[in-house]
Amino acid sequence: RNPEEAAIRGKWSDTEFLDKVSELNPQLKDTQFADYHGHGWNFRAIFKRDRDGTLLDKDGQPVSDADPDKFKKAVHMASIHMDAGMHCMDCHFAQDSHGNGHIYGEVAQAIEIDCIDCHGTVDAYPTLLTSGPAAPPGGSDLRLLRNADGKRRFEWRDGKLYQRSALDNNLEWQVSLVKDSINKDHPDYNAKAARAKLMSTGKEQQWNVDVIPENRAHDNEKMACFTCHTSWMTSCAGCHLPIQANWKTERNKYEGGETRNYATYNPQVVRDQMFQLGKHGPAKGNRIVPVRSSSALVLSSTNANREKIYIQQPPVAASGYSSQAFAPHFPHTVRKTETKQCTDCHLSEENDNNAIMAQLLLQGTNFVNFVGYNTWVGTEGDINAIRVTEWDEPQAVIGSYLHRYAYPDWYKDHQSNNKVLTEAYPHSSGSVGCLQLRGEYLYVAEGSNGMQAYDVAGIANKGISQRFISAPFSPLGHDTQIDSKNATCVVLPTNQPIHPDRQHKGRYGLDDKAMEKLILETNLEQAFHPLYNYALITDAEEGLILTDINTLSDGEPRNNFLERKLTWNENGILNGARHVTIGGHYVYIAADAGLVVLNMDTPAQPKLVAVVPLKNARASALQFRYLFVTDASGIHVFDVTNPEQPKQVEQAHIQLDNANRIYVARTYAYVAAGKQGIAIIDVEKPEQPKLLELFNANGQLNDARDIVVASTNASLFAYVADGQNGLKVLQLTSPDTQPKFYGFSPEPKPQLIATYKTAYPALSVSKGLDRDRAVDETGHQIAVFGRIGSRPLTQEEMQKLYLDEKGKPWFVSNEVK
Repeated sequence: RNPEEAAIRGKWSDTEFLDKVSELNPQLKDTQFADYHGHGWNFRAIFKRDRDGTLLDKDGQPVSDADPDKFKKAVHMASIHMDAGMHCMDCHFAQDSHGNGHIYGEVAQAIEIDCIDCHGTVDAYPTLLTSGPAAPPGGSDLRLLRNADGKRRFEWRDGKLYQRSALDNNLEWQVSLVKDSINKDHPDYNAKAARAKLMSTGKEQQWNVDVIPENRAHDNEKMACFTCHTSWMTSCAGCHLPIQANWKTERNKYEGGETRNYATYNPQVVRDQMFQLGKHGPAKGNRIVPVRSSSALVLSSTNANREKIYIQQPPVAASGYSSQAFAPHFPHTVRKTETKQCTDCHLSEENDNNAIMAQLLLQGTNFVNFVGYNTWVGTEGDINAIRVTEWDEPQAVIGSYLHRYAYPDWYKDHQSNNKVLTEAYPHSSGSVGCLQLRGEYLYVAEGSNGMQAYDVAGIANKGISQRFISAPFSPLGHDTQIDSKNATCVVLPTNQPIHPDRQHKGRYGLDDKAMEKLILETNLEQAFHPLYNYALITDAEEGLILTDINTLSDGEPRNNFLERKLTWNENGILNGARHVTIGGHYVYIAADAGLVVLNMDTPAQPKLVAVVPLKNARASALQFRYLFVTDASGIHVFDVTNPEQPKQVEQAHIQLDNANRIYVARTYAYVAAGKQGIAIIDVEKPEQPKLLELFNANGQLNDARDIVVASTNASLFAYVADGQNGLKVLQLTSPDTQPKFYGFSPEPKPQLIATYKTAYPALSVSKGLDRDRAVDETGHQIAVFGRIGSRPLTQEEMQKLYLDEKGKPWFVSNEVK
């Protein structure tokens, strides 16, 4: 049965309904479901779309959302192998299905088949000898295979390779051969395929059959065939695993019996348009391959007294990396026409794929971030945990489209209460310039109170009277405050829980040296950059302050003391510092001097690399090659391809009366614009930003100071610190307002769905958990990879995709030239 708790509430716990769910497709307007014979999971079909979410037909022409035959006209992105009639056993033969007697730690290493075994390469026709990681020496000879009727499984006829179905004696298909696709004299010649396969390295983009293998940019030894031929890939941006101690369940594995805990498995955000690249491990030749987000878990536990002892906590991997895990992945979505193109992996001539590149390189797009049960809001006098979702599954945002259908009575009550949220927990503080939740701690910059890290693990626990804990006992035994004159902002190198010390601190009977060898040499992990040990604090008078926060995640409660490791304000350059953005080991600080850029590659020795004068610089947001900055005149855009030489894009300016904080999610920037409300700006082309809308909810949103954006289930939401009005929650996409919601970056259609009046003016909102960020802008890994030796690209490897040997960007077109 479906392990989602929501199945209890929905119809998919009914096996009779599941047997016939695909028969509903003619009546459905947003989704088409597969016939999966009552398994319990709801599998939806994926259709060809542009980046805005518009359906496309086989010729790439748009299909109207209102067209009753839209799903017939749009291209169903099924694997080309499935379209031919192939089953699993037509690729995975006896050994792949039954094993070879060896025990493998990873399924990917137990596979003997590879693409070239049947399709060949640019230089040679297929040998029909298997060559995958589990292939025997010399490979298994596929020419010897015969079907049940005695006919050969593979057969050459007139220079063409045919394969017969293992299940249907009357079905066969011609196998595409790579070598023929690059031969201009062959009927199967494909110009785009030839260009991609024969492209030389370097910005000149020369391609022809004379390019030798070692000079080819996309040679089979460097990258897997399916890196380009993948049409789409599932990425899981989070699953919630709650356990409840007052229910019993049967154990399905190992020793059997009953467990006293009832556990459910609840996918939260599943997208199909997140194409990302990384390196596979040595078993797959360290080739470049697609990477998916595969296990971005958050965990909750309710005890027998129905006390939520912790909620939505992301665990930390044994290597110290974040458990928002990624893995190399063959998605089985190979197609011929709907493949990846040049501008999916390189800078486009139109310069309209900055967000695509950020997604591709696993730097994240701030679109699928997780704002969970509570939104954390800082004000002029306190901090607040404001409940914005239901606890039951699905954990719908209160007042949202999903809330209306999943909890109609509660939704009606919410509307009757003028959309006011009813549960919040405040805690007195100084004036909060910035706050950030990470794991069990909330880091808060509180002005003259300095920076304080609060233990908020029990925020939803009804058995605890003090939901924010500054110290569980005397400060003599626990002190997580950094005193400073005027702390204005605090930021962490990642908001995903990590613990770098796990890589070199002994445990499990190993000393420090043995543990480091186990992690870095045996397990082939990469070392953390030292900046990830710290929290970075800006102080308007003292400048930049660093404090090591590893002590809060080492499992030892007796050493929870934060201390300054660095105070830096060279020649007063950071006077008036009020906001900080981190991009790898570069730091962008808004100060009286303007935009100040520091190189923090050696955290104890910051290097001032650039100062750009701005009038009252306020905040910034980074996406791949561009930094978006607010000041007294509005929005400015900086090209930070070289962070040490930021270049202001002169024509890229949006005038706003009072631009405060800014948040960039894929191709849209959201600016908290004071009395003007929220400015939504199209930044698909960062050097040509366009003001899409000024949204003020009919005057109700008129003091906007900060904004964050996050995804819940299939919809996008914004959480706004609206000054004297408190918190405002906006639904940005939903099926009834934006039918293109499945797109990479659908145009937002904001609706005010919930409010909460704070005791003091709301100034700041905690950013949601990054769920598509595995590496930073300078190539330092953050999240764990689930295949041994696999990893994100290094900075040098990333830059080969878009910079020449002089560090200058180069651009591509999808048109064959």
